[in-house]
Amino acid sequence: MAHIVIIGAGIGGMAMAYEMRALARKEDLVTVVSNTPKFHFVPSNPWVAVNWRNRDEVELEIAPLLKKREIGFIASGVSRIRPENNLLDLDDGRELDYDFLIIATGPKLAFDEIAGLGPNGYTQSVCNIDHAMHAQEEWSRFVADPGPIVVGAVQGASCFGPAYEFAMTMETDLRHRKIRDRVPMTFVTSEPYIGHLGLGGVGDSKGMMESILREKHIKWICNAKVTKIEPGKMCVTEHDEDGKPKREHELPFKYSMLLPAFKGVDAVFGIEGLTNPRGFILIDPHQRNPKYQNIFAVGVCVAIPPVEVTPVPTGTPKTGYMIESMVTATAHNIAEIIAGREPKERATWNAVCLADFGDSGAAFVALPQIPPRNVNWFSRGKWVHLAKIAYEKYFMRKMRLGTTETVYEKIVMDALGIMKLKEKK
Repeated sequence: MAHIVIIGAGIGGMAMAYEMRALARKEDLVTVVSNTPKFHFVPSNPWVAVNWRNRDEVELEIAPLLKKREIGFIASGVSRIRPENNLLDLDDGRELDYDFLIIATGPKLAFDEIAGLGPNGYTQSVCNIDHAMHAQEEWSRFVADPGPIVVGAVQGASCFGPAYEFAMTMETDLRHRKIRDRVPMTFVTSEPYIGHLGLGGVGDSKGMMESILREKHIKWICNAKVTKIEPGKMCVTEHDEDGKPKREHELPFKYSMLLPAFKGVDAVFGIEGLTNPRGFILIDPHQRNPKYQNIFAVGVCVAIPPVEVTPVPTGTPKTGYMIESMVTATAHNIAEIIAGREPKERATWNAVCLADFGDSGAAFVALPQIPPRNVNWFSRGKWVHLAKIAYEKYFMRKMRLGTTETVYEKIVMDALGIMKLKEKK
């Protein structure tokens, strides 16, 4: 009998539990450990923040879902991993042993790296459901008395898609309320150009995203470092192509959402051989840590180097398609090891993303994500908005039923296939 423990119950952790249970032997134990008793569908958080979704529409109680699949659940955070002893120290004081450990924690949000950043400062976040609910409360106050908006992603950020999504979603909501004319909007990003996305651009993402921002009357500042945030004022240093300071900006705002840089969670931070200096989990091509070979990792907590050096630091995003691929490879590889064989499955680290813009959207496909690519495609249209809604509904269904279907791949690739057929005609 093997005890397989999964830390984290988000998109990666829950999918990992279902796939691992399906591939493990009947006598093997699968246990999920999470610091929250509820699953939250994070991609819907921009909709939550503008009150287009209720909290109960995008969250589920974890325990009953896992119980139906004969998967154990411990509702406690992990204070520290002790890989030399195959033990977890839990926040509730208990120890938990494991034979195989899968880290699917997601990141630690590094708001503390910039003064005034985050919900405890002067800006909003859509990184988790609690932040999105706080952003929703502030949004209700804002639309009653609107003013300037600053939105974007700070230096070191790796998740740029939600910043664009939230900018466009706010813009759409403001138009629907007929107060868009009262709200100047500025997009601030560490990307070297609009549409870089941490991927060196995808297809004509630069030209298309610049065009969309112009259409929406949203100004932008690239190669930007946010240095300080005070009530109603943001200090931003714009850099040139060599990374040297070029211009100082003082941006007034009445509402702001900035995505932070990510780090590894405290439970793993600084464990030599397990993490890189930022605390992300080091893995080999089979999702396995090179030093502690019974530890695997999936999702945002995985260490992936930047696609290219940029004047202001940017990271590489981990999209839903990529995470699903990591999950499937990990489940098969652990099953192979349990059976006495060497792991052979590799994740297809391709970037496929649907970015909702409120009433339309943009989709990109980078296969592989690091250039040169076999597929380098970017498109826009109302179909993306509809596909993103379908993704939400299908994934919530997957969580309720406990299926192992690759939802993101199904929704996205079916939609892209339809679009390519239309383009040929």
